[in-house]
Parts: sequence; structure tokens; C-alpha cells
Amino acid sequence: MARKKKHKKHEEHLDESWLVPYADILTLLLALFIVLFASSSVDANKFKQMSTVFEQIFDGGTGVMDHQSPVQTDTPSDTKEAKTTNNNQTAKGALGEKEQKELTDIQRKVNQYIQTKQLTNKLGTSLTDEGLLVTIRDNVLFESGSAEVPTENREVVKEISNLLIMDPPRTIVISGHTDNIPIETQQYSSNWDLSVMRAVNFMKILLENKKLNPEWFSAKGFGEFKPVASNKTDQGRSKNRRVEILIMPRSAANQ
Repeated sequence: MARKKKHKKHEEHLDESWLVPYADILTLLLALFIVLFASSSVDANKFKQMSTVFEQIFDGGTGVMDHQSPVQTDTPSDTKEAKTTNNNQTAKGALGEKEQKELTDIQRKVNQYIQTKQLTNKLGTSLTDEGLLVTIRDNVLFESGSAEVPTENREVVKEISNLLIMDPPRTIVISGHTDNIPIETQQYSSNWDLSVMRAVNFMKILLENKKLNPEWFSAKGFGEFKPVASNKTDQGRSKNRRVEILIMPRSAANQ
């Protein structure tokens, strides 16, 4: 009798149905990592792109790996240009056309005084997004290490006070600044003390002008912590020793 051929047992077929949910989980995890990576720098356009990707994922569309990453890397030049543009827009928006014109008129009047008195090396003006800034070097007003305005310099302060008469009045902030050379005298234990008292004493002389309302004035000191030049040179330190008058926009008084 012919032997019956033995049939080899087929290997059991592995159940691979678990791969589908496993792949979905990996896709969602990858999408989560992309969101976390992009969250620090995402803007409206990038967020819209990511939203589109997630909608397609949850609606059963193509996987996230089929899309370009919504995160775009800015080159250094792009970043610098963007920051410059933002700063310009902020400054322009902060003042507004009418406010900018009014402050420019005040600046023109102050500059005319500076030129007439031949003080271009001692006083200066600049229009910032905070308002009109008038800078006065400390050697115009004060002796070294002192916060007292000498008698011969008080006339300059009084003339400056006439430039601050405005109708309606504006908020005016007087700030004192020093270089980074430490000071320790019987009167002033630090540059903080010196800068504050210079601002206060300067403001007091301004307010001897009865046409100025003290309600609109304030004084503060920054010590050496707001330099406008390097403290490594005599010239730089000279620029940092200063008193500043900030003539603020009218809108600031309502904030």
C-alpha cells in the first residue's frame, strides 16, 4: 500500500491587527513633539499650517510625515530685519502722527535754544517711542561728585524751564545717571544716591518757575545702570554722567 503523504503543518499566521493602533499612536506622538518644538516660536501662519495637519490626521487623511514641517527656521538676517521692522512700527505706533508732530515742534524749539547758546556739545535731543528726550551732560550743571547746581549754572536750568512751559502741560520725568566709577563720600554712599539727588536738585530749580505745575513732574535715579556709551574710556564715562528730561506724550497721562 502506498504511504499517505504527511502534510506539514503550516505555521500559525500571526495576528498583525495590533499594528494599526500602534502606528496611529506613533503618529500622534510625533505630532505632539512637533508642537512642543514649535511652541516657542510659532506665529499665526505656522499655527494655521499645524492646525491643517492635525485636522487631516484626525479625519483619517494622510499622516503627518507626508507634510512639510510647519516649523520654519529663520536665518540671522531674517531675524534682524524682522526685529528692526517691529521696533520701527512700535515707535511709530506709540507716538502717532499728531503726537509726533507736537513733540517735533517742541524739539525744534529746544534745538534752537541749544544752537543759540552754543551748547551743542553739552545738550542734545532725541525723539524716542517714549517721548522727547533732552540730555544734559553733568559738567553743564554739576561739579565732580556733587549734586548741587553751582550758582553760575542755575541760569541755564531756568532757561530750560521756560522751554517746558506747555499748554496743556505734559508729564515730565527727570532722571539722573552716573558712570561706573564707585563713589563714597559723607553725603553720597553710592552712585544711586548721587544720581537721585542730581535729578531732584535739578527738578527743584526747574520748579522755581511758577508757570510749571509740580504735579506733572517726577524724579528718579539710575546710578550707572543705564549707560549710553562705554565706561572704558573718559569720553564714554563723560556721556554717561548726565541728567535727562523726558517729555512724555499726552496719551501717557491717561494710562
